[in-house]
Amino acid sequence: MPVLVYTESDKGKFKKNAFEVASYAHKVAQDLGDTVTAVTINNEENETLGNYGVSKVLKVSNEKLNPFNAKAYANVLAQAAEAEGAKVIILSSSADTKFLAPILTTKRNGGYVPNVVAAPVSTSPFVVKRTAFSNKGFAHTEITSETKIIGVSNNAFGAVENSTSVNVGDFAPSLGDGDFTTKSVEVDKVMGKVTIADADIVVSGGRGLKGPENWGMIEELAKVLGAATACSKPVSDLGWRPHSEHVGQTGKPVASNLYIAIGISGAIQHLAGVSASKTKVVINNDPEAPFFKAADYGIVGDAFEVVPKLIEKLKEFKVQNG
Repeated sequence: MPVLVYTESDKGKFKKNAFEVASYAHKVAQDLGDTVTAVTINNEENETLGNYGVSKVLKVSNEKLNPFNAKAYANVLAQAAEAEGAKVIILSSSADTKFLAPILTTKRNGGYVPNVVAAPVSTSPFVVKRTAFSNKGFAHTEITSETKIIGVSNNAFGAVENSTSVNVGDFAPSLGDGDFTTKSVEVDKVMGKVTIADADIVVSGGRGLKGPENWGMIEELAKVLGAATACSKPVSDLGWRPHSEHVGQTGKPVASNLYIAIGISGAIQHLAGVSASKTKVVINNDPEAPFFKAADYGIVGDAFEVVPKLIEKLKEFKVQNG
């Protein structure tokens, strides 16, 4: 029985997490002595999944599935799992998959564990490691149900190339009006920028920047690093930045490889939402700012002096190193 993986797309292109969950599924399949079957929805790049250990792709093409609809997507995956006889289903831990996962779990009478950060500790019994207590700790969780559904945290496992011969075939699940009882009225997206969910690096600003007119240096630093921009809750509440950039426990969670906090004191809700980031750098003129206790690297100084110099040095480094 294959391991089933759902690989997310946006406008016909794979999201970054698609390759990560495919790589994770390949590792699980190796441990179980199985293969990997991927489900794609309205995607144009299906063959590329063969680079990450996927041997079979179930290609779903249905315009009704644009935009994302949790109930319909869950039904697609449930039917794919039934058709393939899959007992292990791998998802990302994105906002969309966390929405559809409980519905899928109910349909398959399975056990669901989100925010998984490593390959299974064991497959018999089936035990996975996940974050707990707002990313302050880890828990080893055993899934005892026949169907096991795993949500992999962003940037936890990484995209690992495992070249495999892949067979792409059409899959036409049965969908009715009952699958579309809720509809997206409007989708508001930040265009032309790296998204927080997909970013390896996030540059975030707080009230220490004093006003929206000073956000140019945040955006410039992000551009130099190829990073996403973010902000603290007070900043979005004040209307300095859109709510789509608010990160923290009450905003978007961040699990980037590098998180740079500029002018953010480090309230507990903010720290809880970014603690999964691998490396945290803090720039603040208050040496007593709580964020310094959670930081891997800290710079005590005026952001309006430190950040321009950092941008200058990074640009010099990029010129010297191509």
